[in-house]
Amino acid sequence: MSRMGDVLAGFHAAWEFESDSVLIRYERGIRTPKLFQALGERRIPLDALAGVTLTPGRRGTVVLRAEPRPGADPLMEAAADQLKESCDPYRLVLPADKETLAEYYADELRARLKQDSGEAERFLVPAPEVPLQFKAYDGKASFDGRTVRFRWFWTGASSAKWKAGDQSFAVSELSGVEWRSPEVLEGYLRLLRGESAPVQADQDPAAVVFGLGYGPVHESLPFAAAVLAAVRDRSAVPAVSAAAASPRRDPADIAERIRHLGELHQAGLVTDEEFSVKKAELLAEL
Repeated sequence: MSRMGDVLAGFHAAWEFESDSVLIRYERGIRTPKLFQALGERRIPLDALAGVTLTPGRRGTVVLRAEPRPGADPLMEAAADQLKESCDPYRLVLPADKETLAEYYADELRARLKQDSGEAERFLVPAPEVPLQFKAYDGKASFDGRTVRFRWFWTGASSAKWKAGDQSFAVSELSGVEWRSPEVLEGYLRLLRGESAPVQADQDPAAVVFGLGYGPVHESLPFAAAVLAAVRDRSAVPAVSAAAASPRRDPADIAERIRHLGELHQAGLVTDEEFSVKKAELLAEL
């Protein structure tokens, strides 16, 4: 860039150009997409970019877009082309009267990008910071950087998930993450463990399902990206045993779970043996 710290401000974001990266700061205004607000700011190394485009936008605007290299950004890898255009964190929408200035910066960026910008061997853009959590339709998901935990809601979780019990997955157990946007029917977040997932997400204890108002993009996508980045970098993430990761639970919560387990038992969804085993597990958590 011609000068360190040059800033190009658009709608919902501003790009600060540095010698080896672009620092993108997202606004926190009420009209700013919630994903941008959740991201706050992101530093994108120039090595993570494959190209830059400048195209006409809607209603007297132009759009400057940096094109991330495949495999460079865990957020975009987790999104798997499911983000709406308006939520693309690599787009900067500008008033048309800034087109000449935008073209100047686009040319400056292009001049600094490597000619060979194929798929990145590792993530080059930092993942969202942990701890992260969100409420899905059938449970609460949390991630502390080492372990993913699913705690089922008795109002939403299937009997299959209740039988399996709350889940805890060390990063070392996982091979990847599958995120299906909550903005489509049957959205979910599924943890992959090498084998194919043979069951529907609502029956899979390694998945949480979304629903209207549950697992919104700005919460579940950064979560998926952070888990994916940790899986790729597991050498720096020691495994944590499920026993060490499970804190003692609130007695009232245990009582409520035993009550719901009894309802499943009476409805014939849980066998006598399953009821006895699960009840014993819950009591052991007190």
